[in-house]
Order: sequence, then C-alpha cells, then structure tokens
Amino acid sequence: MKYYAIIVAGGSGNRMQSAVPKQFLLLDKQPVLMHTITAFHSCALNPHILLVLNIDQHKYWEELCLKYNFTIPHQVVNGGAQRYHSVKNGLKAIKGKGIVAVHDAVRPLISVQLITKSYQVTEETGNCIIGITPTDSVRRVLENGKSEALSRDELVLIQTPQTFEIDLLRKAYQAPFRNEFTDDASVAEYAGFKINLIAGERENIKITHPEDLEIASILKRMIKRTP
Repeated sequence: MKYYAIIVAGGSGNRMQSAVPKQFLLLDKQPVLMHTITAFHSCALNPHILLVLNIDQHKYWEELCLKYNFTIPHQVVNGGAQRYHSVKNGLKAIKGKGIVAVHDAVRPLISVQLITKSYQVTEETGNCIIGITPTDSVRRVLENGKSEALSRDELVLIQTPQTFEIDLLRKAYQAPFRNEFTDDASVAEYAGFKINLIAGERENIKITHPEDLEIASILKRMIKRTP
C-alpha cells in the first residue's frame, strides 16, 4: 500500500494580524509548516508528502528551507483559489492508487500516533475523519436574533487529517465546487460516501489567531514532557 499526505498551506494570515502567512510564522524558532511536515515524515508508514502552496510563495518557501536547513523530502504543488481547488491539485499530482491524508498546514501538533491510526482506519473503512466533542455549551443562531440550545453530545468539532482511499476522494472531487465544501468530508459526503469518525486530539489545534501561537508553544512543551 502506498501512502500520501497532502499538506494544504493556503492561509493568508489575515486573522493573525500579520503580513506573513500563518504557516510561515515561527513556532519555537521554526516555521509552523516545518513542524507539520515533520510530523508526517515521522510516521512509520513513510507517506509521500505533497505541499500545496500558492505559486507566489514557492520562492519564499525555498528560502526558508535553506535558512532553517530543512531537508525533509516533499513535493511542492501549486495552490488553487479555494481549499477545494488546492486539494484537487494535490490529488492530480498523485499517480496510481493508495491512501491519502489531507491536513491543514497550520495544525503543527498532530501526533504521529493519530496520523498512523488515520491511515489504518482508512484501510479498513475507506475513509477516516477525526474530531473532538465540544466542551462548551452550544446554541444555534436563528432568525430575528433568536437562538436555541443544542446538545453538545450530538456535535463534533472536525479536525484534520481527513484520510481517504485515493480513488474515493478522486471520485468525490469530480463534483463542481460548492460553497458548502468546507473540508474533504463535506465533499465526500456530497458524493454519497459514508463518513467514518474517530476521536481526535485536543492538542491538534489550528493556528488561526495571534494567541494560538503561544498556546501551541505551551502545548508543545507539555507534549514533550509527557512520557
């Protein structure tokens, strides 16, 4: 079986209040994206790593790799207008069958154990989507300023990687882009495929806001101290 990882790095950094895209910001003296690629490289299944990156950022990424002596093998693919198109470009760069994990570049704390489990579950079921249950109370916003309580036990906060048999995901991505395609699971579900959920990790946060970098740094130190 061949394994692949599509790392989607299309963030602009707007919510980070930074001119530098968030995947390039430093986490413990190294760009966030390098931590993410390292996690997949550390997986014993040895996935082929494809980095989907805006074409205008390719040169900058090359310079960062030289600056930080980052030599992990990976293939750089041109990004698209939306995440949907970036993933589709990544899929086009893969030849043949296998299993592919699609992961946000700005989730640098994903564990090797969860990456491996995602591939293994996908071998058994065709796909594997990870998520965590919310700990806060949740409400649905209705019209006219009204809202209603929802049971958090019935909700899951979806993370990445989202992992699929490649042929399954290719078939799903034949559908034209729709605004409701917010992740790969929504694309696959629209194509009629059943989504298989497993538990994610609370440490697997997405770097979105300025304070997330500090939180990630703290979590990273905590993970290192855990036996």
